[in-house]
Amino acid sequence: MRLAPYAVRPETSRGRLHPEPGDGSRSPFQRDRDRIIHSAAFRRLQYKTQVFVFHEGDHFRTRLTHSLEVAQIARSLARALALDEDLAEALALAHDLGHPPFGHAGEEALNAAMKPYGGFDHNAQSLRVVTALETRYAGFDGLNLTWETLEGLAKHNGPLRRPAPYIAEYDRRHPLDLATHASAEAQVAALADDIAYNNHDLDDGLRARLFTLEEAAGLPLVGEALEEARAEAPPGTPPERLASETIRRVINRMVLDVVAESRRRLAALAPRDVDAVRAAGMPVVAFSDAMVARNQAVREFLFHRMYRHWRVNRTMAKSKRVVQVLFSLLHGGPQMLPPEWRRRAGEPGSPQAARVVCDYIAGMTDRYALEEHRRMTDPDIPG
Repeated sequence: MRLAPYAVRPETSRGRLHPEPGDGSRSPFQRDRDRIIHSAAFRRLQYKTQVFVFHEGDHFRTRLTHSLEVAQIARSLARALALDEDLAEALALAHDLGHPPFGHAGEEALNAAMKPYGGFDHNAQSLRVVTALETRYAGFDGLNLTWETLEGLAKHNGPLRRPAPYIAEYDRRHPLDLATHASAEAQVAALADDIAYNNHDLDDGLRARLFTLEEAAGLPLVGEALEEARAEAPPGTPPERLASETIRRVINRMVLDVVAESRRRLAALAPRDVDAVRAAGMPVVAFSDAMVARNQAVREFLFHRMYRHWRVNRTMAKSKRVVQVLFSLLHGGPQMLPPEWRRRAGEPGSPQAARVVCDYIAGMTDRYALEEHRRMTDPDIPG
């Protein structure tokens, strides 16, 4: 496919922090994607919470399935806008590598525990994973991804005028131009995340029976899609199939809206290259104003009917306590860490120990965190 003038071009990549010879069979961004997929952090997403903790059902989304859905949508958007699909896919697959166990509850608990030491931010942790914590390669820490992938991870949501501590620290060693927008490919990955997130949460909320399809149909975006699905479905179509048809149509409407609005913005800006996209005063990949309002209505519905549902709240409260207890015990007693982590932790209760313990917990899956908590708090279980 011929790339648009404003697309990132693999042959003009700014390269890697640690120079490596090229690969004749893959572009730099394809290599990034493959390194992400083969990373331990990516595998662990299989057992990390999206909304429902992994053991609550086999069909609910996890961080891994969410990332795959984001990647599929990102490729579709990138193709429609004549962008580099491989870079958009790599960013979509990597965007949640820094999420701790138990979803946003785990993040809130880690952020509270890390407040005296700069806090915790999953976007910054994703960058930390791919630049420091992965240890697959003999010549460097991290995955040694291209500058364009690291830039997109750091600022896919827009310019960073007050970056998280680790992003600021990394930027001093390897500048990522934090004050500008990211590439259109990174913006595509961010919008794909929004599309996937809202729609699969609608799907999972229906599957968990936290609300009904008729209740969700009160949202204009969902109601219109449901009317279409009913009009075209055979008589007697089961409700669960109608729900799937509805969600599929909502995703399609959102994708088409992003493509139309982005084409309008790109035509008005007429960027000659990717640097013109970065220097633009606004994102070039976006929802229309009408879709922003409709999407916000979906978010508010999910907030009240799903994220604050008593069943979800109960699980999240338990999850926070698990993270809080693990952090407190390990920060005060880093001698309980595995040897490779213990060597880096320093003195009990120190800022260095806090950072190492935070990295250790953030990398856990839900089930490993629960098992560690059980081992460390049950006096009848040998260490």
